[in-house]
Formats: sequence, C-alpha cells, structure tokens
Amino acid sequence: MPTSKSTSPPAAAARQTLNRERIETEALALIEAQGLEAFSTRKLGQQLGCEAMSIYYHFPSKAHLLDALVDRTLNGLPIPPKNLRPALRIRSIAQAWRAMSRQSPRFYLWMALHRWNSESGVRFLAEVLDCFYAAGLKPEQAARGFRVLGYYLLGATLDETSGYAQGPSSVQPLPDEAVQRLYPQVAQAGRYFQPEHFDATFELGLKLLLQGLGMED
Repeated sequence: MPTSKSTSPPAAAARQTLNRERIETEALALIEAQGLEAFSTRKLGQQLGCEAMSIYYHFPSKAHLLDALVDRTLNGLPIPPKNLRPALRIRSIAQAWRAMSRQSPRFYLWMALHRWNSESGVRFLAEVLDCFYAAGLKPEQAARGFRVLGYYLLGATLDETSGYAQGPSSVQPLPDEAVQRLYPQVAQAGRYFQPEHFDATFELGLKLLLQGLGMED
C-alpha cells in the first residue's frame, strides 16, 4: 500500500539537482516566456519543482538573482582579442551586444537600464573603454566616445526589440493611403523602417559613429 513517502524521491531529487546554474537558466526562460513584470520566485519555484525558499538558499533575494542574470549575460558576451584594430573590436562588441538583446528581449529591458557596477559589469566596461584608449583617444575623448556608443547601442537595441514598432498606436491613426497622398516622403521612408532593413541601418549608424570619432575611414 503506497504511503505519503512515495512522493518524496522526486522532491529530494529536485533539491539535489538545484544549483545556481539551473536556477539562472530557468529564470531567464521564465522571464522570456512571461515577462519580467510577471516574474516571481514563487513561479520560478513551481518551474523548478521546489519551494521559493530553496531558491533563497542560493540567492538571498529576487534582486540578487536578477543581478546574477546580468553578470551571467555580460560574462557570456564574446570579448574580441586586443590585437584587433580598435574599430573592429568595437564592432565585434556592438554586434554581440545586439545579438544578445535579440536573444533575450524581455530580460534586456532590465539589462539595458541596470547599472553594471558589479565586478563583471565593471570588467566589461573596462574592455569597451580600452578600445577607445587603444585607438589613441585622450581620456575625455575616450569617455565621450564610450558614452556616445552607449547611447547608440541602447537606443538601437531597445527600439529593435521592444520600441517604436511595437509600441501603442494612436486611437485614430492616419490611414496608409492618406499618408501616401499627404506625406509621400514619410510613406517612402517607411519601407526602410521594416525589420529586414534593421541590419543595414545598424551598420550605417555604427560606421558613422566610428568615423565621427576618427577611428574608422
């Protein structure tokens, strides 16, 4: 005759296999599936087959877990070798950053506006800044170049993943035929705002940025 103990092995197995890696992996998956606003350690515990308190053994709070996800994401970005030309290093980092934003668009909303002041975050910032110093820019130029790159990358990636095209529409939008008749230049430009043109626009912006800093011909 079965007893209540028959349910204990799965629970015990869940506890034995629970670790930071598994928690982080499932947390990212849950955020992408339901959004950060709906994310909770209770829901994560259900996904993992454990109580929320078991998660707190590895991460003292939800904030600690989210910090860990930021570090995990930054540590996963490929860092180009220092023997590459500085402009190529920046291009490589920018492209990897953009790919990451597309892979985890819902978590990226948190990532993009989170201060990267943990050790992993500061190390990543130092890698990017070093590209500007390696190009011969003085401290003020390097700092401003770094900041401008941040403006461009964050603006471009937030727009591509969750920005203008996916934002709310006017209650009474101007019909397409009216836009075509009254504002033909807007209608003509609109075709280049589509996702299939994102790559070309992103590369153009990056090229102009690097040229403006004197890092690329």
